[in-house]
Amino acid sequence: MAFSEGFPAIFLLACVAAAQPPTIVQPGAPGQPTHVLTDATVPVPRRTIFDADVEFMQGMIMHHAQAVEMVDLMAKRCHNRALLDFGKRITISQSDEIRFMKQWLEERGKPTTMQHHMNHDMSNMKGMDMKNMQMDMLMPGMLTPEQMKALANANGAKFDHLFLTGMIQHHGGALTMVDDLMNTPGAAQDTVLYDFATDIDNTQRAEIRIMQGMLQKEKR
Repeated sequence: MAFSEGFPAIFLLACVAAAQPPTIVQPGAPGQPTHVLTDATVPVPRRTIFDADVEFMQGMIMHHAQAVEMVDLMAKRCHNRALLDFGKRITISQSDEIRFMKQWLEERGKPTTMQHHMNHDMSNMKGMDMKNMQMDMLMPGMLTPEQMKALANANGAKFDHLFLTGMIQHHGGALTMVDDLMNTPGAAQDTVLYDFATDIDNTQRAEIRIMQGMLQKEKR
């Protein structure tokens, strides 16, 4: 087929135009000019943060803090080098994650603690069993005060066993928290939060397998 002399140039211009991203024009304030936004200046909408997202982060901060407290007990009670090294890795990773979660909440203007658990009307607490109230405030899998006391009073092989069984319970609770978040309608739409929760799930599943292996060695 023969082309007219001007066709190739017109075709090229059409291709270039089609390849350009659409122009976004931002209206100015009254009496002010409009602005053409580039890729670098187009605002990225932040996904809606739900109460479940905030409560997950607040609860996981509390949850991680107890895991770090459990590891801190190892210094004078554990003599198993492999377990000590494992505990050190938990402290490093979970301390870093606590800092991340606090920053995530602060950037969104949210408190870093679960204040609604602490600000109950005192009239509702009359006649309540304080022990049961403490249990209600624990996140899934967290050790009870009695379990923490038993761990603090143990030493050597007994400590190792209580630590491993307690941390497996603790990690299992974190998996429950992630599962609850993911199953809450509308929650975990924030990409950063979703990736973080998924990473917690993957990491703690892997650590549970490691601890189960350590328990198996105790039986040999």
